[in-house]
Amino acid sequence: MSKKESILQAATWFFAKKGFKDTSMAELSKITGAAEGTIFYHFKNKETLFLAVLETVKLTIINDFDRYTAGKNFKNGLKMVEEVISFYLYLAGHNPDLFMLLHRHDAYELAEVNPVCREYLEDTYNSLVDIFEKAVNLGEKDGSIGPVPARKTALILFTLTDGLVRFNSYNLYNAGALSSELIAACRRMLVNV
Repeated sequence: MSKKESILQAATWFFAKKGFKDTSMAELSKITGAAEGTIFYHFKNKETLFLAVLETVKLTIINDFDRYTAGKNFKNGLKMVEEVISFYLYLAGHNPDLFMLLHRHDAYELAEVNPVCREYLEDTYNSLVDIFEKAVNLGEKDGSIGPVPARKTALILFTLTDGLVRFNSYNLYNAGALSSELIAACRRMLVNV
């Protein structure tokens, strides 16, 4: 792993656990063994480092979903919704720092004043909602899902799923303990239209 990759990996953990404001470059330097000057050589400032981390998070999540859906032949759209929910919960459980970073408020505060930050967040969430929407559209075509407004329904499905992940991120409730109930509720919502 290169020094830059090591810095990005450690910064992801720090930003996820402590947030943007409370992450110290001195701590990051100590953990990575990279002098602060080296960190600033690779990343102009803390904000640039945060944006690089956010871009990496976005690409990691999107690429994981692309790999997952590319090789799948879903039985129908409803089954795709169920499997996308399951995979999202799986991914969040195996990459808690990525999702904690997306759930921290300081990313959205920065997005208010930094268009690149806003773009990365929007791209991440739009890509995820697009996957749910694709499943809803498929379900409408194959008859496994009743007629619904696809994008709005995808947003609701994503929000339900991500809300459960947030509970898990903040150690309020184990997302895995409710996964079956979440999938069953989404199934009822989509079939009983």
